[in-house]
Amino acid sequence: MRLIVVLIGLLAGMVSASAQPIPYHADPSAREILPNLAPVPAIRFLTTADFPPFNFRDAGGELIGFNIDLARRICTEVNVACTVQAWPWEQVSNALADNQGDALIAGLDMSAQNGAKFDFSSIYLALPGRFVTRASDIAAFSTVGLKGKTVSVRTGSRHEEFLKRYLPDVKIAGFPSEVEALAAVQNNQASAFFGDAMRASFWLNENLSCCGFAGEPYFRPDLFGEGLSIAVPAGHDAVRQVIDWALIKLKNKGTLDELYLRWFPVGFY
Repeated sequence: MRLIVVLIGLLAGMVSASAQPIPYHADPSAREILPNLAPVPAIRFLTTADFPPFNFRDAGGELIGFNIDLARRICTEVNVACTVQAWPWEQVSNALADNQGDALIAGLDMSAQNGAKFDFSSIYLALPGRFVTRASDIAAFSTVGLKGKTVSVRTGSRHEEFLKRYLPDVKIAGFPSEVEALAAVQNNQASAFFGDAMRASFWLNENLSCCGFAGEPYFRPDLFGEGLSIAVPAGHDAVRQVIDWALIKLKNKGTLDELYLRWFPVGFY
Protein backbone atom coordinates (compact mmCIF):
# COMPACT_ATOMS: atom_id res chain seq x y z
CA MET A 1 0.00 0.00 0.00
CA ARG A 2 2.85 2.37 0.84
CA LEU A 3 4.33 1.80 -2.64
CA ILE A 4 1.02 2.61 -4.33
CA VAL A 5 0.57 5.84 -2.36
CA VAL A 6 4.12 6.95 -3.15
CA LEU A 7 3.66 6.24 -6.85
CA ILE A 8 0.33 8.08 -7.06
CA GLY A 9 1.89 11.20 -5.57
CA LEU A 10 4.94 10.85 -7.80
CA LEU A 11 3.05 10.38 -11.03
CA ALA A 12 0.78 13.32 -10.29
CA GLY A 13 3.77 15.64 -10.49
CA MET A 14 5.15 14.21 -13.72
CA VAL A 15 4.34 14.97 -17.33
CA SER A 16 3.57 12.27 -19.87
CA ALA A 17 5.05 12.71 -23.31
CA SER A 18 3.23 9.83 -25.00
CA ALA A 19 0.89 12.09 -27.00
CA GLN A 20 3.57 13.50 -29.32
CA PRO A 21 7.14 12.76 -30.43
CA ILE A 22 8.54 15.74 -28.51
CA PRO A 23 6.80 17.48 -25.62
CA TYR A 24 6.22 21.21 -25.96
CA HIS A 25 9.00 22.70 -23.85
CA ALA A 26 8.45 26.32 -24.87
CA ASP A 27 5.53 28.35 -23.54
CA PRO A 28 2.70 27.63 -26.03
CA SER A 29 1.09 30.97 -25.16
CA ALA A 30 4.22 32.96 -26.07
CA ARG A 31 3.45 35.81 -28.46
CA GLU A 32 4.65 35.04 -31.95
CA ILE A 33 6.26 38.38 -32.66
CA LEU A 34 9.51 38.24 -34.57
CA PRO A 35 12.27 39.89 -32.55
CA ASN A 36 14.19 42.79 -33.97
CA LEU A 37 16.82 41.15 -36.17
CA ALA A 38 18.84 44.31 -36.75
CA PRO A 39 21.40 43.47 -34.06
CA VAL A 40 21.60 39.81 -35.24
CA PRO A 41 22.74 39.78 -38.87
CA ALA A 42 24.23 36.29 -38.40
CA ILE A 43 24.54 33.53 -35.81
CA ARG A 44 27.89 31.86 -35.32
CA PHE A 45 27.13 28.50 -33.72
CA LEU A 46 29.82 26.60 -31.84
CA THR A 47 29.58 22.87 -31.16
CA THR A 48 31.75 19.77 -30.79
CA ALA A 49 32.31 16.82 -33.11
CA ASP A 50 32.31 13.97 -30.64
CA PHE A 51 28.73 13.23 -29.60
CA PRO A 52 26.68 11.32 -32.17
CA PRO A 53 23.89 11.61 -33.13
CA PHE A 54 23.88 15.23 -31.95
CA ASN A 55 27.13 16.55 -33.38
CA PHE A 56 29.80 14.47 -35.12
CA ARG A 57 31.65 14.04 -38.42
CA ASP A 58 30.60 11.55 -41.07
CA ALA A 59 33.00 9.36 -43.05
CA GLY A 60 33.76 12.28 -45.35
CA GLY A 61 34.58 14.62 -42.48
CA GLU A 62 31.38 16.68 -42.77
CA LEU A 63 29.87 17.97 -39.54
CA ILE A 64 26.40 16.45 -39.14
CA GLY A 65 23.85 15.54 -36.48
CA PHE A 66 20.64 16.62 -34.77
CA ASN A 67 22.20 19.77 -33.29
CA ILE A 68 23.80 20.72 -36.59
CA ASP A 69 20.50 20.43 -38.46
CA LEU A 70 18.72 22.35 -35.71
CA ALA A 71 21.24 25.21 -35.77
CA ARG A 72 20.84 25.62 -39.51
CA ARG A 73 17.05 25.43 -39.33
CA ILE A 74 17.07 28.17 -36.69
CA CYS A 75 19.05 30.45 -39.00
CA THR A 76 16.78 29.64 -41.93
CA GLU A 77 13.67 30.35 -39.85
CA VAL A 78 14.85 33.86 -38.96
CA ASN A 79 16.57 34.40 -42.32
CA VAL A 80 20.04 35.22 -41.04
CA ALA A 81 23.47 33.99 -42.11
CA CYS A 82 24.69 30.92 -40.26
CA THR A 83 27.99 29.23 -39.52
CA VAL A 84 28.62 26.11 -37.43
CA GLN A 85 32.14 25.49 -36.15
CA ALA A 86 33.36 22.49 -34.15
CA TRP A 87 35.70 22.86 -31.20
CA PRO A 88 37.16 20.35 -28.71
CA TRP A 89 34.81 19.96 -25.75
CA GLU A 90 37.35 21.25 -23.26
CA GLN A 91 37.75 24.49 -25.25
CA VAL A 92 34.31 25.24 -26.66
CA SER A 93 32.77 27.04 -23.67
CA ASN A 94 35.84 29.28 -23.34
CA ALA A 95 35.57 30.04 -27.06
CA LEU A 96 31.99 31.23 -26.53
CA ALA A 97 33.01 33.32 -23.54
CA ASP A 98 35.80 34.87 -25.66
CA ASN A 99 33.25 35.96 -28.29
CA GLN A 100 34.49 33.50 -30.91
CA GLY A 101 30.89 32.49 -31.44
CA ASP A 102 27.36 33.71 -30.71
CA ALA A 103 25.76 30.49 -29.45
CA LEU A 104 26.85 27.08 -28.24
CA ILE A 105 24.75 24.07 -29.19
CA ALA A 106 26.50 21.13 -27.57
CA GLY A 107 24.60 20.20 -24.42
CA LEU A 108 26.36 22.57 -22.02
CA ASP A 109 25.17 21.89 -18.49
CA MET A 110 22.86 24.57 -17.09
CA SER A 111 24.77 24.66 -13.83
CA ALA A 112 25.13 27.63 -11.49
CA GLN A 113 28.77 27.94 -12.58
CA ASN A 114 27.85 28.12 -16.26
CA GLY A 115 24.90 30.36 -15.46
CA ALA A 116 27.33 33.00 -14.19
CA LYS A 117 28.88 33.26 -17.67
CA PHE A 118 26.10 32.28 -20.04
CA ASP A 119 22.37 32.65 -20.61
CA PHE A 120 20.36 29.76 -22.01
CA SER A 121 17.59 29.41 -24.55
CA SER A 122 14.40 27.51 -23.84
CA ILE A 123 14.83 23.74 -23.67
CA TYR A 124 14.55 22.03 -27.03
CA LEU A 125 14.99 18.42 -25.88
CA ALA A 126 14.25 17.08 -22.40
CA LEU A 127 15.95 13.92 -21.15
CA PRO A 128 13.52 11.72 -19.23
CA GLY A 129 14.18 8.54 -17.32
CA ARG A 130 12.51 5.38 -18.60
CA PHE A 131 12.14 1.71 -17.88
CA VAL A 132 13.26 -0.92 -20.38
CA THR A 133 12.02 -4.51 -20.24
CA ARG A 134 12.12 -7.56 -22.46
CA ALA A 135 9.70 -7.24 -25.36
CA SER A 136 7.38 -9.92 -23.99
CA ASP A 137 6.94 -7.96 -20.73
CA ILE A 138 6.13 -4.53 -22.18
CA ALA A 139 2.36 -4.90 -22.48
CA ALA A 140 1.86 -6.00 -18.86
CA PHE A 141 4.43 -3.63 -17.36
CA SER A 142 3.56 -1.56 -14.29
CA THR A 143 5.73 0.00 -11.62
CA VAL A 144 3.56 -1.62 -8.95
CA GLY A 145 4.35 -4.97 -10.52
CA LEU A 146 8.07 -4.40 -9.95
CA LYS A 147 7.73 -4.94 -6.20
CA GLY A 148 10.29 -7.52 -5.11
CA LYS A 149 11.80 -7.73 -8.59
CA THR A 150 15.29 -6.76 -9.75
CA VAL A 151 15.80 -3.49 -11.61
CA SER A 152 19.21 -2.78 -13.15
CA VAL A 153 20.69 0.71 -13.10
CA ARG A 154 24.03 2.48 -13.48
CA THR A 155 25.66 2.59 -10.07
CA GLY A 156 25.82 6.06 -8.54
CA SER A 157 23.45 7.61 -11.08
CA ARG A 158 20.53 9.90 -10.37
CA HIS A 159 18.33 7.12 -11.72
CA GLU A 160 19.52 4.86 -8.93
CA GLU A 161 18.63 7.63 -6.48
CA PHE A 162 15.17 7.83 -8.07
CA LEU A 163 14.60 4.10 -7.53
CA LYS A 164 15.72 4.28 -3.91
CA ARG A 165 13.52 7.28 -3.24
CA TYR A 166 10.32 6.29 -5.02
CA LEU A 167 10.46 2.51 -5.48
CA PRO A 168 11.96 1.27 -2.21
CA ASP A 169 10.51 -2.21 -2.62
CA VAL A 170 12.44 -3.13 -5.78
CA LYS A 171 15.78 -4.95 -5.70
CA ILE A 172 18.43 -2.71 -7.25
CA ALA A 173 21.25 -4.26 -9.25
CA GLY A 174 23.97 -1.72 -9.94
CA PHE A 175 26.31 -1.84 -12.93
CA PRO A 176 29.28 0.32 -14.00
CA SER A 177 27.54 1.52 -17.20
CA GLU A 178 24.12 1.82 -18.82
CA VAL A 179 25.13 -0.73 -21.47
CA GLU A 180 25.93 -3.37 -18.86
CA ALA A 181 22.73 -2.57 -16.97
CA LEU A 182 20.67 -2.93 -20.15
CA ALA A 183 22.42 -6.19 -21.01
CA ALA A 184 21.31 -7.52 -17.62
CA VAL A 185 17.70 -7.28 -18.83
CA GLN A 186 18.60 -8.95 -22.10
CA ASN A 187 20.33 -11.79 -20.22
CA ASN A 188 17.47 -12.27 -17.72
CA GLN A 189 19.54 -11.00 -14.80
CA ALA A 190 17.00 -8.22 -14.18
CA SER A 191 13.30 -7.76 -14.83
CA ALA A 192 13.75 -4.14 -15.94
CA PHE A 193 16.29 -1.38 -16.45
CA PHE A 194 15.81 2.23 -15.38
CA GLY A 195 17.98 5.02 -16.69
CA ASP A 196 18.53 7.84 -19.16
CA ALA A 197 16.04 7.31 -21.97
CA MET A 198 18.20 8.93 -24.63
CA ARG A 199 21.16 6.65 -23.97
CA ALA A 200 18.88 3.65 -23.69
CA SER A 201 17.42 4.47 -27.12
CA PHE A 202 20.88 4.08 -28.68
CA TRP A 203 21.20 0.58 -27.21
CA LEU A 204 17.64 -0.35 -28.17
CA ASN A 205 18.32 0.65 -31.75
CA GLU A 206 20.68 -2.37 -31.89
CA ASN A 207 18.53 -4.68 -29.75
CA LEU A 208 14.93 -4.15 -30.82
CA SER A 209 14.21 -7.89 -31.06
CA CYS A 210 15.07 -8.21 -27.38
CA CYS A 211 13.72 -5.25 -25.50
CA GLY A 212 11.86 -1.96 -25.54
CA PHE A 213 10.67 0.97 -23.46
CA ALA A 214 7.92 0.13 -20.99
CA GLY A 215 5.58 2.52 -19.22
CA GLU A 216 5.74 6.29 -19.38
CA PRO A 217 8.71 8.68 -19.44
CA TYR A 218 9.60 10.36 -16.15
CA PHE A 219 10.57 14.03 -16.25
CA ARG A 220 12.43 15.08 -13.11
CA PRO A 221 14.65 18.13 -13.78
CA ASP A 222 15.85 18.08 -10.18
CA LEU A 223 17.29 14.59 -10.70
CA PHE A 224 17.81 14.01 -14.42
CA GLY A 225 18.63 17.56 -15.52
CA GLU A 226 16.50 20.11 -17.31
CA GLY A 227 17.46 18.95 -20.79
CA LEU A 228 19.26 20.47 -23.75
CA SER A 229 19.31 24.17 -24.51
CA ILE A 230 21.50 26.62 -26.42
CA ALA A 231 23.98 28.78 -24.51
CA VAL A 232 24.79 32.40 -25.38
CA PRO A 233 27.16 34.81 -23.62
CA ALA A 234 25.47 36.46 -20.63
CA GLY A 235 23.62 39.60 -21.64
CA HIS A 236 23.37 38.75 -25.34
CA ASP A 237 19.58 38.93 -25.17
CA ALA A 238 19.04 39.68 -28.86
CA VAL A 239 20.58 36.37 -29.96
CA ARG A 240 18.81 34.40 -27.23
CA GLN A 241 15.42 35.92 -28.10
CA VAL A 242 15.88 35.15 -31.79
CA ILE A 243 16.75 31.53 -30.96
CA ASP A 244 13.76 31.17 -28.62
CA TRP A 245 11.41 32.59 -31.23
CA ALA A 246 12.79 30.21 -33.86
CA LEU A 247 12.39 27.21 -31.54
CA ILE A 248 8.71 28.05 -31.03
CA LYS A 249 8.16 28.34 -34.78
CA LEU A 250 10.05 25.12 -35.54
CA LYS A 251 7.99 23.23 -32.98
CA ASN A 252 4.70 24.63 -34.27
CA LYS A 253 5.61 23.73 -37.85
CA GLY A 254 6.57 20.17 -36.90
CA THR A 255 10.16 20.73 -37.97
CA LEU A 256 11.57 19.95 -34.53
CA ASP A 257 9.66 16.67 -34.44
CA GLU A 258 10.87 15.87 -37.97
CA LEU A 259 14.50 16.30 -36.96
CA TYR A 260 13.99 14.25 -33.81
CA LEU A 261 12.43 11.34 -35.70
CA ARG A 262 15.20 11.49 -38.30
CA TRP A 263 18.05 11.25 -35.81
CA PHE A 264 16.39 9.06 -33.17
CA PRO A 265 14.68 6.15 -34.96
CA VAL A 266 13.94 4.65 -31.55
CA GLY A 267 12.20 7.60 -29.91
CA PHE A 268 12.76 8.00 -26.19
CA TYR A 269 9.46 9.77 -25.34
